[in-house]
Amino acid sequence: MSNFWDVLGLIFSTFVFVAYLMVMFQVVVDLFRDQGLSGGWKAIWILGLVFLPVFTAVIYVIARGKGMTERQRALQDRAKADTDAYIRHVAGQSPAEQIASAKALLDAGTINKEEFARLKTKALA
Repeated sequence: MSNFWDVLGLIFSTFVFVAYLMVMFQVVVDLFRDQGLSGGWKAIWILGLVFLPVFTAVIYVIARGKGMTERQRALQDRAKADTDAYIRHVAGQSPAEQIASAKALLDAGTINKEEFARLKTKALA
């Protein structure tokens, strides 16, 4: 019976350790991503993470959690915009040209109105 509890304890402690590492990496990445924070404050946060890691990480998430979310969202929005721009560049057609091509296919009877609406929505997205 003790083997069961040992295994359960190992699973739980592994989960807690992995979660701890994920939080630490996220805090360190956010520290270096934040351009509004001076180098001195970044150094203080890093020293705190080295000497009092759990306490410092909890304080950081409480004090700067909203900013972490905003910076992560801005990074994702930039990546999506860059990807969309790259795809449009590679495709070689502007949204207006894509809609005109879809309209020509609709007029020729190659596609129906529902497919035209889907292509139009996709071009405008």
